[in-house]
Amino acid sequence: MSVLLKNLVRPRCLQAGDLVAAVSLSWGGAAIFPHRYETGKSQFEQAYGIRVVEMKHTLKSPAWIAQNPAARADDLMEAFTNPEISGIVSVIGGDDSVLILPYLDIGVIEKNPKLFVGYSDTTVTHFACLKAGVTSFYGPSIMAGFAENAGLHSYMRHSIEKTMFSPEPVGTIMPAQGWTTEHLDWASPENQKQARKMNPNTGWVCLQGTGRTQGRLIGGCVSTMQMIEDTNIWPELDVWRDGILFCEVSEELSSADDFKLWLRHMGEKGILQVLNGILFGRPSGQTPKADWHLFDEAFLSVIRDELSLTSLAILSHLDFGHTDPMFVLPYGVMAEIDCDKTSLAILEKAVLPRS
Repeated sequence: MSVLLKNLVRPRCLQAGDLVAAVSLSWGGAAIFPHRYETGKSQFEQAYGIRVVEMKHTLKSPAWIAQNPAARADDLMEAFTNPEISGIVSVIGGDDSVLILPYLDIGVIEKNPKLFVGYSDTTVTHFACLKAGVTSFYGPSIMAGFAENAGLHSYMRHSIEKTMFSPEPVGTIMPAQGWTTEHLDWASPENQKQARKMNPNTGWVCLQGTGRTQGRLIGGCVSTMQMIEDTNIWPELDVWRDGILFCEVSEELSSADDFKLWLRHMGEKGILQVLNGILFGRPSGQTPKADWHLFDEAFLSVIRDELSLTSLAILSHLDFGHTDPMFVLPYGVMAEIDCDKTSLAILEKAVLPRS
């Protein structure tokens, strides 16, 4: 079992009254759609009694954000070191968080462990936290998740409470009753009042495996993981050992053929062979439901047929990533897959109590 994942430092839980810093680590979407940002900020604050504060460059234009990766990194470092700030949330994803890596001080994160949450391109910062030995949280961002049209989904709200606000074992995660990847144009403030069309959830799918298997959680967005494979934050093989890989595809990687190539590459690196299980999030809105089976077939083609890993547990179509509502995945925390019941449980607490 990975010693690094086992020994990750859990941050202190959030509680009402806390300050949570909003950081723009990739695309500067808050400046383009300020009403969307303000909705996400307000809904996060009202749901949990916290207060969201912007860092120095959070609301800068996309062009300025793109040209100043050092400033983005400075905002993140300041959020970690500021003793008044209890948690950090990503504003939105994008495609160039990798540019902040040269300017990050991993030691700052290590010395100032605190809760960090986001998904998609924010995978870069999650792996930086992993390198620093700190548990972070693959979950909603301000503009995607917390800014949900017509209010927060109760499913996501409950998951956040269990993982980020409660120092108790997270427990069993159930499938959401419904899901959506519908896009309502953010350019129209009126759309913010309109609930997105929900689809009935026909349940998760167990592609292969029997019985129960346990492992510590590690993973992220596939397209972003591809970008950081040759960087200093990419984990060595032993970090993956006996872990449960969670992965999901964004708009930048919506082809099942490309996904198959990525799986094959992970096999070439020996990573798939040391895992205890895999969790795959529901494909993004770029992938019609009729094509979901192509991703499942990619798993079986590579893992079962090419690598002969016939006992590796794989659950697919889960409620995380580029789908809503989403549940939160804490890095390094022990999880259990039950293949016979097609279920998932997080067996440990993800945060520590406040001292």
